[in-house]
Amino acid sequence: MFIQRNNLHKFGLIVVSLFALAACSSTSDTDEAADSGSATGSSSSSGSASSSAGSSSGQLSQEEVRAQNALRQTVFYFDFDVAEFKPEDRDTLTYHARDLAASPNKRIRLEGHADERGTREYNLALGERRANGILNYLIVNGASRSQIEVVSYGEERPAQNGQTESAYSRNRRVEVVAR
Repeated sequence: MFIQRNNLHKFGLIVVSLFALAACSSTSDTDEAADSGSATGSSSSSGSASSSAGSSSGQLSQEEVRAQNALRQTVFYFDFDVAEFKPEDRDTLTYHARDLAASPNKRIRLEGHADERGTREYNLALGERRANGILNYLIVNGASRSQIEVVSYGEERPAQNGQTESAYSRNRRVEVVAR
């Protein structure tokens, strides 16, 4: 059953990728025409539009650029006393899940953190709930449980020292670390 679901998910990813490539290639001619008549400041966008049409210049498609940018984001922030990741992180986490699904040998560690408010034990549990929330999302979207380790540091490893809301908000996070 797991193998069938994994194969079905892979098939779905392929279909979505093909649709994305088809969508990019069907609009690339109009993008190039529009870009060639515009100011030089937008010349970089014409390069990405032409690469999505499958040119052999070695440039990445728009979808590949989006995926690479998403994979660069490895820190996800949380609201106070909340274990659910923010809705705006959903797309980025989906790219992380797809990357893990496409690379079965890749391993990551999800490191959960909390700000210093609350007891040590509570913050350890909160950091773990945050990391497990992201873990579950990654698994549902194609990653394998065996690829992901979860650890909570609670308040023990702050990203920013201080007792301001700015410092607290930087400390409420989950970090994705390659292993």
